[in-house]
Amino acid sequence: MDTNTAHSQKKGCIMTLSGGILWGLSGTCGQYLMQAKGLTADWLIPIRLVLAGILLLGVCAWKDGKRVFQIIRERKDLVDIIIFGIFGMSMCQYTYFAAISYSNAGTATVLEYIGPVLVMLYVSFRTGKAPEKVELFAVILAVLGTVLLATHGNLKSLVISHQALFWGLVSAVTLAIYTVQPGRLLNKYGSMLVTGWGMMIGGILLCLFFRPWTMNVSVDGTIIGGMAFIILVGTIIAFVCYMEGVKRVGPKKGSLFAAVEPVSATVFSVLLLHVSFGLMDLLGFVCIVSTIFLLTKDKQR
Repeated sequence: MDTNTAHSQKKGCIMTLSGGILWGLSGTCGQYLMQAKGLTADWLIPIRLVLAGILLLGVCAWKDGKRVFQIIRERKDLVDIIIFGIFGMSMCQYTYFAAISYSNAGTATVLEYIGPVLVMLYVSFRTGKAPEKVELFAVILAVLGTVLLATHGNLKSLVISHQALFWGLVSAVTLAIYTVQPGRLLNKYGSMLVTGWGMMIGGILLCLFFRPWTMNVSVDGTIIGGMAFIILVGTIIAFVCYMEGVKRVGPKKGSLFAAVEPVSATVFSVLLLHVSFGLMDLLGFVCIVSTIFLLTKDKQR
């Protein structure tokens, strides 16, 4: 490996890790706004998606001009991007922050990371191939991790709320949809344009459904600053860092580095919001995050 390639790989590793860390910090910031400032996912997510979508599409328009509208001119692409915006982008974001509101950023992020296991099961079903041993082990770890998080080993009772468990598991399902559904569009238009339109469409839908402008929210400097951080740093900058890093290191290493997100969300929850986790919580975290490393070892699927 020559010096330039090594430098590019090193820079890619740093950028990919930075994206995952910023995503985790974004979840912690959302937890603070909901628990300390009284915001709800019904208000926070529609606003976040619409504003982030506008900014991303603005960047795309600056780079590619009128091509930014091509995706909504072709009927098949328009249908696919609407489906992605509704069932992928908006539902993934909403269910994730709903899980945070009933628990914390660390727990919600870890539960969401069951999504890759669901993707693996979907691919196995779609291709008609039975999961390999390492994949089956990943499924077992995901189930074990979820049980430890939810019950601490006592199957007769839950240690997290039913709402937290429900929204966390639904967020894993929507993450799987978010990952699989837009594949054709990503190949055709690129991730930034697809993400921008997904955010815009999903955000508009949630705005029409929840009508955040009717909610009694006392917007102050803290809320404005927190929302600005979530949108600019935790969404735009994190996304650009991660995607640029993946270009340099490849999707296999990129997916491994993305596993820093639940770790960073947990660490920031402890350091900034003083959330406490027990041994069983940490064991559950390790089980679920380990599935990322196991599934990344799979060569093609």
